[in-house]
Amino acid sequence: MPEPVAVGLVGAGPWARLAHAPMLAASAHTSLAGVWARRPEAAADLAAEYGVKAYDSLDALFDSCEAVAFSVPPAVQAEVAITAAAAGKHLLLEKPIADRLAAAERLVEAIDDADVRSMVVFTWRYTPVVRSFLADAGSLAPFAGRALFVSGGMLGGHFATPWRLERGALVDLGPHVIDLLDAALGLVTAVEAHGQLLGWVALDLHHEGGAISQASMCASVPVEPQRFSIDIYGERGAMELDCSTAVGPDTFLTVAEEFAATVRSGRPHPLDAARGLHLQRIIEEAEQQLLTADA
Repeated sequence: MPEPVAVGLVGAGPWARLAHAPMLAASAHTSLAGVWARRPEAAADLAAEYGVKAYDSLDALFDSCEAVAFSVPPAVQAEVAITAAAAGKHLLLEKPIADRLAAAERLVEAIDDADVRSMVVFTWRYTPVVRSFLADAGSLAPFAGRALFVSGGMLGGHFATPWRLERGALVDLGPHVIDLLDAALGLVTAVEAHGQLLGWVALDLHHEGGAISQASMCASVPVEPQRFSIDIYGERGAMELDCSTAVGPDTFLTVAEEFAATVRSGRPHPLDAARGLHLQRIIEEAEQQLLTADA
C-alpha cells in the first residue's frame, strides 16, 4: 500500500469532530497531520484528542502536510483553499465550495493553475446504494425525476450555523439534491426557483438531453430523522431511493480512500472542484431568482 497521504485539517467545529478528524485518523490511506482553526483553543482541543499538533499558522500547517481538508464556512474555505492550492496542497473540500460564485470560480482557477487535485465531500455520492442507483438510472431511458430533502437543521443543533441560517436550505442542502438529479438525468442547463429562501424552496430543473426534474428542500421542518429521497422516471419504468439512512461510517472511509488515490494517481476525481463549481452556478442563479421575487 502507498504511504498514507498526510492531510492537515482546517477547522475544529462540530463537523470536523464528527466526520473529518475521525475519518482522516482512522483510514489506512490518510493520516491526520495536524489542525488549524480560527479559534486556537478549539484546534488545540481537537488535536490533543488525536495526538497531533495544533498549528498557530496556516503556513505551518501547510508545511506539515501534502493535502488539506476543510471543515469551515464556505467563505473561509474558498479563501484558505486558494492559499493552500498556491502552496501546492491537494484539497478535500466541503460543499458548497465557496460562499459565492465568483469565489468558486477563483478557487477552481487557482486549483488549475497550481495543478493540484481536488475532491468535494458530496457525502451521499460515496455510498454503495446511491452509486448503484445512479448506475442503474440510465437503463430506464430517463426523462424525469424529483428529489426531496427536508430536515430541521436550521431549528437548532450542530448545523444551525450562521451561514446556514443566513442563506437557507438552497445553499446547504441544494448541492446534494441537485447533484443527484444532475448525475441521474444529465447536466442541468437551466433552473427556475420558487418559494422562500429561508423556508421551502422548489426548483424546476432542465437537463441536457431534454429531461426535466423537480427538487424540493427545507431545513426548518421539525422532523427526525431527516428525509432525503429521489425518484427517476423513464421509458422503461421508474426507480426510487430513500437516501435518509444511506450514509454510515464506511462512507467516510471511502471518501478518505478515494481522496488518497486521487492524490497518489494525479488523476482528476469526478467529484472535484469543477463539479462543485457547476453546482454553484445553478444554486446562485436559483438564489438570485428567489431574492428578486422577494424584493
